[in-house]
Amino acid sequence: MNTTRRWRRALPFLNWPRPDRALLRGELLAGITVGLMIVPQGVAYAALAGMPLVTGIYASLLPALVAVLFGASPRLSVGPTALTSLLVGASLAPLASAGSAQWVMLAAWLALLCGALQVVLGLVRFGWLLNLVNSPVLMAFTQAAALLIVASQIPPLLGWTGWAEARSGLEAGLWHGPSMAFGLGSLLLLWLARRWRPTFPVVLLVVVASAGISRLAGFEAGGGAVVGTLPEGLPALVWPGWPGWPVLGQLVLPVLVISLVSFLETASSAQVDNAGRHTRWDQDQDLIGQGLAKLAAGLSGSFPTSSSFSRSALNLYAGARTGWATVVSVAVVGLALLLFMPVLHHVPRPVLAAIVLVAIVGLIRPASFVRLWRLSRVEAVIAGSTLLVTLAAAPALYWGVLAGVLMALSHFLYLRLHPRIIEVGLHPDGSLRDRHLWQLPPLAPHLYALRMDAALDFATAAGFERTVAEHLEAHPDTRHVMWIAHPVNWTDVTGAEAFGRLRHALALRGITLHLVGIKLPVEQLLRAAGHLDNGQGLRTYRTEAEALQALASLDAPQDVRA
Repeated sequence: MNTTRRWRRALPFLNWPRPDRALLRGELLAGITVGLMIVPQGVAYAALAGMPLVTGIYASLLPALVAVLFGASPRLSVGPTALTSLLVGASLAPLASAGSAQWVMLAAWLALLCGALQVVLGLVRFGWLLNLVNSPVLMAFTQAAALLIVASQIPPLLGWTGWAEARSGLEAGLWHGPSMAFGLGSLLLLWLARRWRPTFPVVLLVVVASAGISRLAGFEAGGGAVVGTLPEGLPALVWPGWPGWPVLGQLVLPVLVISLVSFLETASSAQVDNAGRHTRWDQDQDLIGQGLAKLAAGLSGSFPTSSSFSRSALNLYAGARTGWATVVSVAVVGLALLLFMPVLHHVPRPVLAAIVLVAIVGLIRPASFVRLWRLSRVEAVIAGSTLLVTLAAAPALYWGVLAGVLMALSHFLYLRLHPRIIEVGLHPDGSLRDRHLWQLPPLAPHLYALRMDAALDFATAAGFERTVAEHLEAHPDTRHVMWIAHPVNWTDVTGAEAFGRLRHALALRGITLHLVGIKLPVEQLLRAAGHLDNGQGLRTYRTEAEALQALASLDAPQDVRA
């Protein structure tokens, strides 16, 4: 039984239901719908990555099949995505010329290295590393990347190869009307269709229609940029050439960022998928599946893949229930490679730019920063800084992610080093709350009652000792210190040593320490360290009510109701 469970976990496709007519009807519809969308999108994203256009289709074939077989979220659509493609292009820009053999080789190495890293992390159950990037940093980086993608696609949308040509063309008053017509017309049609009929394969329709119009109108002969001839047939598995250790060393940072960002893309889709199936997301198995998909992409001569949120959402919306839908979409892509390549020859390049723009423009949401500012100004500043660093560092976009992560971790560390420590008083509702915030009287004369809302460890121990020492210095008549310890869920050796020093210092001054609500893991360590003996000057209570009742025995107590 355990062996069967182990095999089903290692090979998730064994959990798929056996296909019947009713199931296959829905899976066929969803698979064909997504497959028809993947082909033109793959070509467009390959252009964004600076790769030969056919490699975008290669990235949608074997990697998608491997991911669905070995991933834990079978309804995700894996292949090229706008964000990952942009990161590939930005990472390789200083190392090679776009589209060259060196560029393609390095892109394949990016896929292999990212894939190997994700597989290893999944095998050692390190999916928790996902938590290193918080939501504001990811949101800011994604929006910065979306802005850069939009900026990179505006010139080809209007018929220019880049901003330099656009500037010179504008100065000379030269406009290529047919290119603008194809680009802006496709953009309008795709935007309207996405708004009104998201499941309709309008991307394929626009691509086929534009190819037909382009051929009949002689768009290429008139100076228009087209996709051109693409090789037919399925990709061959090849091992890329060796780039050398110095070049490989320059890929380390891009590999880390692409692996992290692509898996964050996967997380956003996987959480929706698993919520719909009422299952717990196995992030480690998805790490393995996504890593194997990237390895397949590298061996196919393509570039790193990821999970597309828009295509995954379309897959769910079209009725996909299992991984069979992805198998169908892979078959559609395979047929396209065998039969559809001549049609793509005449597709105008501005149409590809329109496909990318429609897919990415929804990621630009300025209102997210306004909402974040209302919730947390510190995190809003971190997000804004991440956005600015990403834009300023382009094309080295990984500095934006690293800066955001470092700022977020620094903020987290600051909060850990400065725990919330308050003096408590008895609130009219019977609870113990911040005495100074609520303007409450002391619990009893000559008593200092405090609560620390954090663990007692190496990060908080010094602050805890300092707070007590400062109070005793300001109130030399203190005879009792009550520590409400129930928020402290663990301690370490440094925390135990600090507690021991505090108890010894209080005993020297004849101050009784009242310890309330200590939890078992903390109690066990303090007792093992010899700081919880039953000696004089220490009293322990299990509950706040018990401690409040004991205050009645203190000298000259106030009227305290337990």
